[in-house]
Amino acid sequence: MRAPLRKDIEIMAPAGGFESLMAAIQGGADSIYFGVEQLNMRARATMNFKLDDLEKVAGICQEHGIRSYLTLNTIVYDHDMSIVKHVCNRVKEAGITAIIASDQAVISYAQSIGVEIHISTQVNITNVETIRFYAHFADVMVLSRELSLMQMKHICDAVEKEDIKGPSGKRVQIEVFAHGALCMAVSGKCYMSLHTYNSSANRGACNQNCRRKYTVKDVEDPSIEFEIDNEYIMSPKDLCTVNFLDQLLDTGVQVLKIEGRGKGPEYVKKVVGVYRKAVDAIYDGTYSAEKAEEWMDDLRTVYNRDFWGGYYLGQEMGEWADQPGSQATQKKVYLGLAKHYFTKIGVAEFKVEAQKLKKGDKLLITGVTTGVMELDAEEIHVDGQSVEEAKKGENFSIKVPDRVRPSDKLYKIVEA
Repeated sequence: MRAPLRKDIEIMAPAGGFESLMAAIQGGADSIYFGVEQLNMRARATMNFKLDDLEKVAGICQEHGIRSYLTLNTIVYDHDMSIVKHVCNRVKEAGITAIIASDQAVISYAQSIGVEIHISTQVNITNVETIRFYAHFADVMVLSRELSLMQMKHICDAVEKEDIKGPSGKRVQIEVFAHGALCMAVSGKCYMSLHTYNSSANRGACNQNCRRKYTVKDVEDPSIEFEIDNEYIMSPKDLCTVNFLDQLLDTGVQVLKIEGRGKGPEYVKKVVGVYRKAVDAIYDGTYSAEKAEEWMDDLRTVYNRDFWGGYYLGQEMGEWADQPGSQATQKKVYLGLAKHYFTKIGVAEFKVEAQKLKKGDKLLITGVTTGVMELDAEEIHVDGQSVEEAKKGENFSIKVPDRVRPSDKLYKIVEA
């Protein structure tokens, strides 16, 4: 279990599945947030837990000394209430730390059965009065992503000065998004997907049609048409605060939330690990602009739409992506599956199912228990013989830094 910092800053990691949960732990997260099946803002993501996974998730988190938060933060209708109550009851039974909620019906029911509540970004908290109101229900509240550092500091100072307490009797904690994808809509409240596909973002079913390239037409003269040059005008760059994290923490915020429940486990481990190093450096007195630039280069190796500081530094207009999809400097290419692990010698056997592996390749192994493991292919053996490469269809063995499990996935990391 990781020793606590001198300052109580919590790094909250996304977990879209057990691989990402283990990756978050390996990266140094203090807590994870996740969804189950429906009624969460990533309901359409392929990476969601099942309701029956709650006990296992809670057990893993408790074993590693981290907190677990279930997202239950979509718009809720009357016909959803039976599901809401069932999920809240299971959260309590399983020992999940808290739920993240936005609808007053969810908040009210969770409070009635004694489940800890955190207020979601969907509530769009932008002032101290709202903090005072929700302090009757929640111990942790996430601020709107559209605030500046100055506005955040004003809120945090008021919470401390007035000693605003939540239901637990402890002072309310303020949470902010620190890294990841941003939406063009205010705190995610968007109806574009609903209007175009009858698929509501506010019910966790966004089709992300804002991420595409568009043309502008003159209705009165259809022959006049403009293509928006070099900008995806509704697709913001990803938020990144590692290069001004010291200023962000100076506001008094206590919880740093990393976006990415739809991202792979390598993204989770990398981003959490970078922010863990940055937070530790701030309180060790070793944080610097040079280190921050190195960390940003590290963050660029995994999924991103390029970076900006969001609205935190006072910008009134967004910075838009200039190309679709990820701008990561590296990508993973699937190679095959683990077949066996030889404990005494620390060697794993894999089968190459695609591509080929060469000596010196950079490798990535992921698994539901393994989490994320990175290594270089320093020596490859096929049929007991040292070889320069392993081809598709061949089994090969390689020394690994830790245990792998059958069916763990093997990838090659290449320059994008």
